[in-house]
Amino acid sequence: MALLAAGALMLTAAGCGGDDGDTVSGGPPPNTVKLPNLKGQKLQVTAVWTGTEQENFTKVLKEFEKRTGAKVSFVPSGDDMAGFVGSKVAGGAPPDVAMVGQVGVMREFAQKGWAKPLGAEASAELAKNYAKGWQDLGSYEGKPYGVYFKTSNKSLLWYNTSAFDYAGAKVPKTWQEFLAQAQLISDSGTDAVAIGGQDGWTLTDWFENVYLSQAGAEKYDQLAQHKIKWTDPSVKKALETLAELWGTKGLVAGGRSGALQTAFPDSVTKAFGNKAEPDAGMVFEADFVAANVADAGAELDQDAKVFPFPAVDGKAPVVTGGDVGVALTNSKAAQALLTFLASPDAGTIWAQSGGFISANKNVKFSAYPNASMRKIAQALIAAGNDFRFDMSDQAPASFGGKPAQGEWKALQDFLKNPRNVEGIQRQLERDAAKAYKN
Repeated sequence: MALLAAGALMLTAAGCGGDDGDTVSGGPPPNTVKLPNLKGQKLQVTAVWTGTEQENFTKVLKEFEKRTGAKVSFVPSGDDMAGFVGSKVAGGAPPDVAMVGQVGVMREFAQKGWAKPLGAEASAELAKNYAKGWQDLGSYEGKPYGVYFKTSNKSLLWYNTSAFDYAGAKVPKTWQEFLAQAQLISDSGTDAVAIGGQDGWTLTDWFENVYLSQAGAEKYDQLAQHKIKWTDPSVKKALETLAELWGTKGLVAGGRSGALQTAFPDSVTKAFGNKAEPDAGMVFEADFVAANVADAGAELDQDAKVFPFPAVDGKAPVVTGGDVGVALTNSKAAQALLTFLASPDAGTIWAQSGGFISANKNVKFSAYPNASMRKIAQALIAAGNDFRFDMSDQAPASFGGKPAQGEWKALQDFLKNPRNVEGIQRQLERDAAKAYKN
């Protein structure tokens, strides 16, 4: 997989493509896929999603129930998907379908035999609607196992327009410009950036964007596979760069200790909960922030706007992520749901609700509720196979995907003390070597 061209994400540029009209499709979803009659069958689905995300996914599941007659129940997994599914498998009652947020975890499930390969119908729907890069990400040893239903662009900063206007700040293109604008906002009386440090995964996304832009794609791939050590000078340089933001007084909302007690949804509220006098001028995270902006009572494209993660030393980075649906039982209903999730029908339902990007090239751009989301979706589809996937999500779960351990814990420790660069490098390398077994 190659780096998505930074120029693809011109969020302030005019849209491209034949389906970027201003008319938003808010009607019923398309009906393009044939599904079996599953009347009387029960299906349990698990995902990390709660709140608005769970509500929007439930709309997708309700449509599946309507079309098939199946009864679907949703069970939140919590952040530790691997631990949740492992306990259910050990108890002899795994959920039928899991929406897995880490490709490394999906591969572990396939390796252990917990995940079941896609059936013919789901495979055909996947091949029809997805670029090969996304098909490959959902495969293990050449067999398709998963459908990347909800994807994301993790290289975005969202800003409060009132805070920017009051400070006289402008959208930055480079890291140094970003730090300068952050200082302007801080000097105006508003902390610059809200960080949801209570959720360690947000910190891995910060690191990955800095590292990809600074060290380049080849080093990024090597570190993702632990072919170079976390004690490498390139990691030191990236951590020192992060420390320029995390370690400067007034730039992090609530200070470092406050950030470590802030959950991701609350970090968005800090930037947009009070539109005129926010607790922070900006917040970093993926396109799914749009749903949290709405929850905070702000209006996208008016109160809240977005710009690409700034270039550090090289090209502006684009890191993608996603939740892949996998079957954990051999039931007909599980395969039917994956077939539905691979169709443009399912993707359209959530796209209309916001806070969602689909890698399905046949989900119409007009389904997205505003210009910003349409342009982010266009950039993802235009990339084809040309992208970099979230590094921590490629790692074994014990290193890249669990609270209070591995990379999540190490970067929380680094946020607490950004001066301890080499100590954190040693901690990361020790945990990585144990997880990768090399």
